[in-house]
Amino acid sequence: MQIAINIAIVIAAFWAMEFVAWFAHKYVMHTFGWALHEDHHNPTDSAFQKNDWFALIFAIPSWLNMQFGVMAGFDFRFYIGVGILLYGIAYVTVHEVVIHNRWGTRNKITNWYFRGLARAHFAHHKHKTKEDGECFGMLIVPFKFFKRTATSE
Repeated sequence: MQIAINIAIVIAAFWAMEFVAWFAHKYVMHTFGWALHEDHHNPTDSAFQKNDWFALIFAIPSWLNMQFGVMAGFDFRFYIGVGILLYGIAYVTVHEVVIHNRWGTRNKITNWYFRGLARAHFAHHKHKTKEDGECFGMLIVPFKFFKRTATSE
């Protein structure tokens, strides 16, 4: 039974991070955090972006939860940290590799779900300033971006 509870905690923490990431993207990155996030909307030729600091910032709660969870005998905090870590891995995989092809490691997106995510993300990126943004989520985006259209196929 404890294994099922721990798995449920990991899954809940993972999905909670989608809403934390949405909130942070809209209310931190597109406000007072714009100085770090701007180069993501207006890329430079650099291999790294100032925006990459957010990966470290989000890693801190994961690490602290896992550390304190281990120190307390693998209590619930450890599994929350694992859920945050898995979300971070999903973020790097989906956002940096699949959507942005940041390292040139993918071919054309053919999966319907990833195509919808990419459409939503590119709608977000059409805004080059911190104002007037849309689609701040990563894994959950409005349904309209999953509809097939003649111009998108």
